[in-house]
Order: sequence, then structure tokens, then C-alpha cells
Amino acid sequence: MTDRLQQFTEKPRVFILSDISNEPDDAESLCRYLLYSNQFDTEGLVACTSTWMKNKVCPQDMHKIVDAYAGAVDNLNKNAHPDHQYPSADFFRSLIHKGAETYGMTAVGDDIPLSEGGKLLLQSIEKTSRIPLWILCWGGTNTLAQVLLHIDTKYEPEDARRLMSRIRVYAISDQDDTGAWIRTNFPDIFYIASVHGWNQYGLAAWTGISGDKYYKFDQGGPDFTKMEKQWVKDNIQIGPLGSAYPNYMFIPEGDTPTFLYLIQNGLGVSENPNYGSWGGRYERTDASSAGTNSNHYSDAVDSVKGKDGKSYTSNHATIWRWRDAFQNDFAARIQWTMEPDLAKTNHHPIININGAKDLAPLRISAEAGSTITLDATWTYDPDGDNLTFKWWHYKEPTATQWWCDAEVADLVIKKLDDEGRKVEVTLPPPDKCAVELMSRKPVATGQLLHLILEVTDDGGPPLTSYRRVLIQATNPKLLGGGQGGDAIQEVMDFAATQGA
Repeated sequence: MTDRLQQFTEKPRVFILSDISNEPDDAESLCRYLLYSNQFDTEGLVACTSTWMKNKVCPQDMHKIVDAYAGAVDNLNKNAHPDHQYPSADFFRSLIHKGAETYGMTAVGDDIPLSEGGKLLLQSIEKTSRIPLWILCWGGTNTLAQVLLHIDTKYEPEDARRLMSRIRVYAISDQDDTGAWIRTNFPDIFYIASVHGWNQYGLAAWTGISGDKYYKFDQGGPDFTKMEKQWVKDNIQIGPLGSAYPNYMFIPEGDTPTFLYLIQNGLGVSENPNYGSWGGRYERTDASSAGTNSNHYSDAVDSVKGKDGKSYTSNHATIWRWRDAFQNDFAARIQWTMEPDLAKTNHHPIININGAKDLAPLRISAEAGSTITLDATWTYDPDGDNLTFKWWHYKEPTATQWWCDAEVADLVIKKLDDEGRKVEVTLPPPDKCAVELMSRKPVATGQLLHLILEVTDDGGPPLTSYRRVLIQATNPKLLGGGQGGDAIQEVMDFAATQGA
């Protein structure tokens, strides 16, 4: 049966920088990360400093978590596809290194040698691979900063640009003074970070994972049930690995969105932060018609119906909207650590749309106003569980602004069978998806529309898989359009007359 479980075409390369032991959340995130480690090629676990722990690093606490993982890995592998097994505990032990044992920019300079962790990071960046290296920053970023300075000064400019083009960063805000320095001096680095006032972490998207009670945002929207300490005690702090999961102090797992962003569940597309995933949704921080904009990404917003039935529009919602699914996923994997018998644990549905069952988005080109058919009949559950199909239009990734409904019309979705395995999807007419926003001129290539299929089983706990369908609206006859405007009020007035 294991050959019916999820497979991965390729795995993201991952390098983690963690100020583990400044508070419990890094240890919590590392416990969860290891449960997904068969999806990734992990290349480094480096203990670093931060503003909260300026002059020491604690790799020994990484070892404690990996030691606990050693008691779980055999059972994890019984619950994974034979071609995608979990790495050994010894493998992870070999990746644990120290970063610089000093704060921020004091570790960065032409005459300052690379730390052990910096040397390992440089080796990963220098490695020839077509797959980018994701550097997940759970603490300060001075290990990354010292390596970037080394590359910038030791390599010819063309070689330095080539090496830096391999780097992808997801930082949990700024936790020392090197983050802003990196973004200022290396604008071409692909860099995701919530940008806000120093230490104002309640403003950051990543706090959407669990911070609604602590920071008091979106009150009434997120459901905190599966973050409560009792739920964690009953569902997570069990078994060989879960027993090493500490109680949280402030908010649990603030660093986890960095790898939730990379989870291979069919939802996220790592090279497109604006598409949205379990790790949040992000847009380019700046834009320039001269082509001088940076490669940096900051918080975007989603509008989500909360548990109280009201709509909440916030950056936090781009993460908390998925909370029920990713907490169920966490609990199911903890069960894997304790049970070698597949018949006694739950596993993810495998989605097949129009004959394609890999995790990449299904891409379709269709004329505005036309109808397409999508068929997920061959979707199955490895455990034989009953499946629920939910197709929905994710409008925010198409929008260029906060007010999504002003420029993105609805896809019309019609079920063709009782379960919803097969649907007809009708695109908006040309004037709704293939005209310029301000001028109202028709365009041949219109909006890229995002349709999501969620498939959830009825196992315990229930698990959800996703598939994204990217529908490129076209308008070859240049139909639609209308009166333009020189100001947004004119466009709004025109949209109101059209019933937008």
C-alpha cells in the first residue's frame, strides 16, 4: 500500500538558521519540521544568535530534538512512500553547526572569519544545483549576512550574481540588525519578510499561525481550539518525538510558517509568494517601471470568513485560514511516529485532475466567458476513506490591490455529479477579466485566475490535499472594455454602473 502514498517530483533544498533556546518556539518548530523532512533536502541546521540571545548559541538543544526524532524515524518511514523516506537521525546530527556567537553586524566584516555555520551555508550556496536553496531564518540573520559579504568580496561580480541567484530567504521578521542591511545591499536576493516597526511582531503575517490571542488581532475570526495547550498536550506532546515538544511561552511555533510555505501539499508554489500557501501570502515590496525594483516580498492580505461568520481582511488571515488543516496534519504525523501499521493511521488523499496527479498547478488557457470542464474522478484515498470535494475561487492572488472585488470577478462553478468530482467552470466575460484596470482597454491576455480544489478525507484526524488550477483568461478578439478614467474614482463610478 505504501506505493499509493504521496510522491514528490523534486524536493526543496532547505537550510535553517535558528536562535533555538531563546524561547521554546524554535524547538517546537524543529519538532514539526522533522515530521515533514522526507519532503525536503535539508542541508544545514545552524544555531544562531538574535536580539533575544545576543552572545551565545545552543546547538545542543537541536541535538535533543534530533535524539527524540531517532526514536520516531522507523515508524515514520513505515508511513511514507518507499521512494521518499525520512533521513536518519545521524544525518541530521551531521548538519548541526554553530553560527557566530555574537550579535548582528558584529559578526560581519571583511576581516571577520566565517563561523562554522557560515562555512556550511557557503558550501550549500556554492553547490551546483538547478534547485534553489531556501534559507529559513528563525532568529537573527548574521550567518547569512557574513556569507553574502564573503561572496560579494571574494568572487568576481558575475560569479557573485550567479551564486546569489540560487538563494531564497524566508525570514521571521528582523531579529537582529543584519536583515535590513541585507535587503539594502542585496536587492536582487529573493527575500520574504514581514516589514514593520522593530519588535512589533503582532503586525507580522507569520503571527497568524497562533498569535490571535496573544496579539489580539482578528478577534472572533480564527479558531484557537487546536492551539490550546490542552489540545497540544493530547495530540502533539505524545510519542517519542512529540514528548520533546515543549510548552509554549508566548505564541507557539512562530517560525513554522517558513516551512509551511514549502510544504508539498499541492497548494503553494514557492517561486510565487503572491499565490498563497499554508505559510502565508506575500507581494513584492516595491515596484518600478524602470525595472529597478527589488526582489523582496512583504505581507499581503486575504479576506476570510471567520468562525463567527464575519469576514476578516488581514495579513494574518493568509495563514490562520489554513489552521484547522495544518494542525490536523501535524496531529496525524505524530500518530505516524507511534504506529508502524498503516491500517491504523491516516494518510493524505491523492488528487488527480484531468489525468494529472503530480503536485504542480494544472495550467489551462481559456477565452474569457467560456466554460471549461475539470475532472477529478480518479482522485483516491490510500486508506479507502470517504472524500469531500471543495472547489473554490482564490481571488486575492489575481488582484493588484487590497480591494480584491473591485477588479476580480467570480468564477462560476457548477458540479456535474453529487460528490463534486467533476465540475464546469465558467470564466467572467471579457470586460471583467481581460481589460486594463484604469484605461478599460481590452487586452489579448487577461487575468490569471486561481481555482483551488480541496479534498478532505474522513479519517482521524481528517487530512486535506490541494490542487491549484491556473486559468489564463484570453481575449483574442479584444472584446469588452469601455470608458476609462484618469483617477480611481472615475473607475469606481464606472464599475458601479456595470454592477461590479
